[in-house]
Amino acid sequence: MPCLGTSCCRIMGFWVNYLTVGDSDGIIRYPRTVDRSAATAEFLGLGGAALRKLNPTQIIAIGFPVIMLVGTILLMLPISSAEHVMTSPLVAAFTSVSATCVTGLVVVDTGTYFSTFGHVVILLLIQIGALGFMSFAVILSMLIRRRVTPRERMLIAQSYGLNSLEHITDLVKRIVAGTLLFELIGALILATQFVPIFGWGRGLWYGVFHSVTAFCNAGFDILGAYGGAFSSLSSFADNPVVCLTVIFLILIGGIGFLVWTDVINFLRLRRRFSVYSRFVFFLSAVLLLGGAICFLLFEWSNPATFGDMPLGEKLLSALFQSMTLRTAGFSAVDNAALTDPSKLLGVLLMFVGGASCSTAGGVKLVTVGVVIIAVVRTMAGHREINLFGRRLTPEQFMRAAVLVFVQFAVILLGTIVLIAHGGASPMAALYEVTSAAGTVGISMGLTPALGMLEQIMLMMIMYFGRVGILTVTYAVARGQSSAQNCVTYPDANLLIG
Repeated sequence: MPCLGTSCCRIMGFWVNYLTVGDSDGIIRYPRTVDRSAATAEFLGLGGAALRKLNPTQIIAIGFPVIMLVGTILLMLPISSAEHVMTSPLVAAFTSVSATCVTGLVVVDTGTYFSTFGHVVILLLIQIGALGFMSFAVILSMLIRRRVTPRERMLIAQSYGLNSLEHITDLVKRIVAGTLLFELIGALILATQFVPIFGWGRGLWYGVFHSVTAFCNAGFDILGAYGGAFSSLSSFADNPVVCLTVIFLILIGGIGFLVWTDVINFLRLRRRFSVYSRFVFFLSAVLLLGGAICFLLFEWSNPATFGDMPLGEKLLSALFQSMTLRTAGFSAVDNAALTDPSKLLGVLLMFVGGASCSTAGGVKLVTVGVVIIAVVRTMAGHREINLFGRRLTPEQFMRAAVLVFVQFAVILLGTIVLIAHGGASPMAALYEVTSAAGTVGISMGLTPALGMLEQIMLMMIMYFGRVGILTVTYAVARGQSSAQNCVTYPDANLLIG
């Protein structure tokens, strides 16, 4: 890759030791830039005075709330509700935050409470939240033939959790084109099932809406008038076309855009998959199939869920449950009626989530995978952590461990608050908070019954799950790359275990 150059690094505000690019197969490091005054001078033409002072983390952290605020205002308008009444600020704000964070937790039934205009607003918030508002800004710049600045490239990279700025605009083009293609295919397939029931107009619209929410791993549905309030896709649990299409869309959206590139390169150029993509494929298969088998074992005789289903429907529902709990938030069965082992399994799947640089939430597949491999290898007495013939660095493990700990701490704190102030049972509180933190959206029915303060807390947790986890990732990576190891201290003799 060609050197970015000193002035370019100054424009982007990279005042750190190294800018690391590349993937798990190779890393290139560029030397530190220290001339802050020159960087500021070169940066003056890139925006307003206030914007110039914000780093990428701050822009992303502020940009999402701005979108949420606009969504809240639109959803409060009488035209957004089915009864043409003003929606309360709390309901509108909760729905807007949930949609922008591609979560799916709701305090009112989306299908019956909101009008078609409200559904369109929600769908736009989901699409912007899933792809990132910077991606839309870049596409607009391309349409008007405006040059994408280095700062904007860095913002895109951080919004997707990337360490590399190489071919960012090409990546955005592939992401947007692939997103529209998969959503169109999903909408047409779903429409074949919805049109015979709802007619051409509503059937096509339902196909589009649920295709977008499935691909974006959002979990919103507008089938309340057909299956009952908060019923999600339970009315179509025995429909293999609907369930398998939704599973496919969730999977494609959740494996990550970088994996798409690897698949394209493999098909066109016969290029080997990267270590990252191979690890994502392996972990996805283990969680999907392993989760489905466990749900079958736990729910086989449960009359409230799988008990009365024929064998084919049991297999389909188990597969659907295993996939949607990772981050999508749709439900084919009543989650409150699941057995306790299934609920605990659901918490674990929601905690993990999907792959990095995707529409999925959670602490991410590879993050958890790195921690597990490090633990297993250490217990086996190995000093190095290897994966597919490549060595994992201590910095990668430390970054993964920090993310797992922070996510766990947020979930634990939120669960305690819901138990203490919301009056929820421990399992229900843990399930709801993990769903919010992992931006999953699946629910045991607790969220609509919570008070205002508890719902505001869930909004904050959803925001952290979508934006905060990226901020923590960036902060840890930046701290590691800028660390000065000029002084080495003596070893500490601590008793471990």
